[in-house]
Amino acid sequence: MHIHLDALGGVAGDMFAAALLDAFPEHRAGVSASVRAVDARIACAVSAHNDGILSGARFTVSAPGAEPVPAPHRHAHTGQRDHPHAHGHDHGHDHGHDHGHDHARDHGHRPWSEIRAALETADLAPAVRAHALGIFGHLAAAEARVHGIAVDAVAFHEVGAADSIADIVAAAHLIAALEARSWSVSALPLGSGRVRTQHGPLPVPAPATTLLLAGFSTLDDGIPGERVTPTGAAILRHLCGDDPGRGRPRGILGRTGIGFGTKVLPGLSNCLRALVLEDGAASRPGRRDLAVIAFEVDDQSGEDLATGLDRLRAEPGIVDVVQMPVIGKKGRMMARIQVLVRPESLEAAVAACFRETTTIGLRYHPVEGAVLARAARTVEHDGRSVRVKIVARPGGRTAKAEADDARDRPDHAARAALRREAERLALEQEQEER
Repeated sequence: MHIHLDALGGVAGDMFAAALLDAFPEHRAGVSASVRAVDARIACAVSAHNDGILSGARFTVSAPGAEPVPAPHRHAHTGQRDHPHAHGHDHGHDHGHDHGHDHARDHGHRPWSEIRAALETADLAPAVRAHALGIFGHLAAAEARVHGIAVDAVAFHEVGAADSIADIVAAAHLIAALEARSWSVSALPLGSGRVRTQHGPLPVPAPATTLLLAGFSTLDDGIPGERVTPTGAAILRHLCGDDPGRGRPRGILGRTGIGFGTKVLPGLSNCLRALVLEDGAASRPGRRDLAVIAFEVDDQSGEDLATGLDRLRAEPGIVDVVQMPVIGKKGRMMARIQVLVRPESLEAAVAACFRETTTIGLRYHPVEGAVLARAARTVEHDGRSVRVKIVARPGGRTAKAEADDARDRPDHAARAALRREAERLALEQEQEER
């Protein structure tokens, strides 16, 4: 499956989540569960929306003390909902208040280190956590470059708010659940004018956005305002990696979804459209081309290696990562790492292996594989959301519940019962829809 994003109105975090949830409504419960895992006070919802031209969905978030959403003109200066702007507390301008207070709290700032810690400790699936950290990491790195500070000194304004964190966690959940082979995006409308921030006006696109969108194709459709937000740009950078110019491939058009932003654009639907392209292997058992990367590590701590491999698993184009203990030279215990990657992502995956581990050399070669059609679904049972993968096997369709979603049950019998019931419900729901 390949997903192409058609940025008619632009790209923002809530528009991305809305477009994919419009195309894949079965993941609504799963998205809500992931968002609640980060902060139980946050509620998100998907509602139908029609702007008089097109119909689709809107993704909304609410939390205690937050302003109501959606609002048609929530930020008058921007075409989208979120406008993150970051700030480092050590770069020299005056805050105008008692420095003995907590800077982040007094100004609505949330340090990147605090957001990162919240994501790392939340009860999220490993792939969802890795994608969320990856998206936020791109954003923090861009803001650090803009302000000329260290990444850990970055503190966010609006992006630290509950709604923006929810947008990124929702995006991460969907990226992990859909397991798309690859992603692409149309030429991006950059807009024009100025955007108001807590530190004065900035040009559109915002400085962090321009860094994140390096290499992406752009256009000028004559409509001013902020059309791609920093959060939207960070999601695109995470998905497209080192190949932002990747075009839409040939394929069989399947599902489509439309996600709306909050501002009304003159004469144009402010929406992002998702086009789902199948290549045949997704609808029947078939052949697929892959590449295998292999290397050994003997000088990286187990704790840090586990973190690095989780980040590898979140890289676009990487299908799987496994490790096994082996004995190397001088009788040393080592970890042998094997990475399964799609051929078009091989170069980026090799770079990621060098970046996330201490290896100084690796091997890779092309392989052929066979794949069965599968679909991801989230069901509600006993007051909880359970993710289920349905696979089309030669002998019939089978279902497998996500083990992580049952891990807090008190014993094996309770965990098994929850998984069995979730699998039954998922197969029943799919049968009703077929």
